[in-house]
Amino acid sequence: FALLWTTVVYDPVCHWVWGAGGWLRQLGVLDFAGGIVVHATSGFSALAAALYIGKRKGFLQESMPPHDLPLTVFGAGILWFGWFGFNAGSALTSGELATLAFVTTHTAAVAGTLTWTLVEWYHRGKPTMFGAATGAIAGLATITPAAGFVGPLPAMAIGAGAGSP
Repeated sequence: FALLWTTVVYDPVCHWVWGAGGWLRQLGVLDFAGGIVVHATSGFSALAAALYIGKRKGFLQESMPPHDLPLTVFGAGILWFGWFGFNAGSALTSGELATLAFVTTHTAAVAGTLTWTLVEWYHRGKPTMFGAATGAIAGLATITPAAGFVGPLPAMAIGAGAGSP
C-alpha cells in the first residue's frame, strides 16, 4: 500500500509543487517544508479512508473520551520538538532562514494552543489539556508550508486560525 500510495498520490503532488514544470509551482504556490505535499495528501487520503470505512460504532450515541491523556500530551510534545528539526531543517543550512523557520514554527504552535484553549474555555466552561495538544498540532501543521516565508506576526495569525475549532 505504501509503495502504491507514494507512486500514485505523493510523487505527482511533489512534482506539481516543487518540480521545474510543476503546474502548482507555475501558479506561484510556495511550500517551504512540505506542508502542502505531506499534510494535504495525507489529509485527503485519510478523509477518503474514513469515508470508506464509515462511522465508529456508537458514534454520537456513547461517550468516547480520549484513551490516554498523558500519552497524548507526551506525543504532542515529541511532535512539537521534532517539528523544529523538520521545519528549520528544511532550510538546509543553519542560517537566518533556519532561524526564521524555527521561530515561526514555535510562534504558530503557541498561538494554536492558546487559541484552541481559549475557544474551548468559552464554549465548554473549562479548557482541557487534550484541547491544548490539539491546538498545538494544528498550529504546527498549518505553519509548515509558510515557515520560511513569513515572520512571527503572520505565523501567530496562521496558528491562531488553525487553533480556532
